[in-house]
Amino acid sequence: NRRPKNNDDEIRGIPSNQSFEEDENGLWIVRKLTGSAANKPYRCPGCDQEIPTATPHTVAWLEEDVESRRHWHSVCWNKRKDRKPRILKSKSAPRY
Repeated sequence: NRRPKNNDDEIRGIPSNQSFEEDENGLWIVRKLTGSAANKPYRCPGCDQEIPTATPHTVAWLEEDVESRRHWHSVCWNKRKDRKPRILKSKSAPRY
């Protein structure tokens, strides 16, 4: 679910690149950053790969928890609900 934007959002200080998404964890504030706004590399929590400098990406955090703010590849953010949990197994663990 996304909060619909209206013309008053810019007046209230909500940037045009910002939206809101709700899931089982709460309400997320989501911002799409352009390459020119990305001035340092980040590590994506979705794929654990680096987001290089000057790469457009998504920044998201829970409304009540600014500490949860993370930089995601936009594709990883959009696919986060489809991702299965990563389970690390030792070399001798059964494959089933």
